[in-house]
Amino acid sequence: MAQKPSTPKGTRDFSPVEVAKRNYIFDTIKSQFEKFGFQPIETPSFENSETLMGKYGEEGDRLIFKILNSGDFLKKANEKAYLDKDSNKITASISEKALRYDLTVPFARYVVQHQSEIEFPFKRYQIQPVWRADRPQKGRFREFYQCDADVVGSESLWQEVEFVQLYDAVFTALGLTGVSIKINNRKILSGFAEVIGEKDRLIDFTVALDKLDKIGEEGVKKEMLEKGISSEALEKIQPIFNKEGSFSDKIDILTGILTSSETGKQGIEELRFVYNAVTELGLDTATLELDVTLARGLNYYTGAIFEVAAPATIQMGSIGGGGRYDDLTGIFGLKNVSGVGISFGLDRIYLVMEELGLFPETVTQNTRVLFINFGEKEALYALKAIRDLRQKGISAELYPEDAKMKKQMNYANKREIPFVVLAGVEEMASGKFGLKNMKTGEQQKLTIEELTSGLK
Repeated sequence: MAQKPSTPKGTRDFSPVEVAKRNYIFDTIKSQFEKFGFQPIETPSFENSETLMGKYGEEGDRLIFKILNSGDFLKKANEKAYLDKDSNKITASISEKALRYDLTVPFARYVVQHQSEIEFPFKRYQIQPVWRADRPQKGRFREFYQCDADVVGSESLWQEVEFVQLYDAVFTALGLTGVSIKINNRKILSGFAEVIGEKDRLIDFTVALDKLDKIGEEGVKKEMLEKGISSEALEKIQPIFNKEGSFSDKIDILTGILTSSETGKQGIEELRFVYNAVTELGLDTATLELDVTLARGLNYYTGAIFEVAAPATIQMGSIGGGGRYDDLTGIFGLKNVSGVGISFGLDRIYLVMEELGLFPETVTQNTRVLFINFGEKEALYALKAIRDLRQKGISAELYPEDAKMKKQMNYANKREIPFVVLAGVEEMASGKFGLKNMKTGEQQKLTIEELTSGLK
């Protein structure tokens, strides 16, 4: 009995309509990337395991898909690790490569490997799939595209300002108005850890704080307590759990909490600079908000942290994010190269736009006109016209068989092809073509020049 086909959990097939809509988003993002001066690169779908492991924190490492070594991988397995039940060492001995988890770490590897060819500051964009062994749910898949833009080789905060503008430009171009660009600063999070006397538990602190939207204030506090952070320490930062107030109000709250932390105060000044510049420049449709609990549990952010939320009417996770990483390339031997970047979540943006009905009708239009097939001679006559139409930029095709007229017309309707051309013996004799509008039913006989003009 034949096995029922299926896709791996957390992956999807895409229909022609879905691909057309996804390409619309890709093209819009790519267009804005290039307007802002970013250049495209691509990296392999898989990297050496050592390139990826240890770069995303303990939780991130668990979500990396490992690739088994080719051939008889068990021959080179670490027998002692197997007997000791040390899964990490066993994995290292049978898997030397892994699917990329994101585009940022491979980009850091690219910069170090190609540093002699790069002109700094280097502005790159990258639109490619990534893989995460996460639990699939709405808007969260195991295979998905990231659309990243990064600048390396500059510590200027004007880059953060430009990224806020870039987010606004992309979502405005997509017609996705009302998004919230949330910003925080890792230095502020470090300041919190200093103020409460838990500097050594910064990662535990930020990983728990990053779950606020998922498990709530009490859940975050419970996790922090389980990690050894005292209840007295949590009382000192209680005001950060209040998300109400303007950007300026929250800056005032931070200033009061972080008076004893130089690192925290530096973070406040960086936030103030970005906010003042963006306020002066203005945004078209997005808003910039300060979220002091925004942590994004990734080890490499050192300055600004971004996360983009869909309009409040849509229940969806973040549709973009990023931040500053002052020494990411240092993990590959190139020290003191500051970088900052953002990412767009293509799949979630698609779901939001679909729910809000934001895709233009023209996005899914492919073939503009179908020529009915009446037989061999008629088909050759039609193909000459089709060639001329294609040269003029009009998508046209011939139905492959001389099937019954009803079948060919039904095909055009199901494909939502707006026009059909009938070119039989009579039309060939007159050198004309019968054009039918499938929506209105209107028919007219035209020369090839008139046909081209009418279809345009």
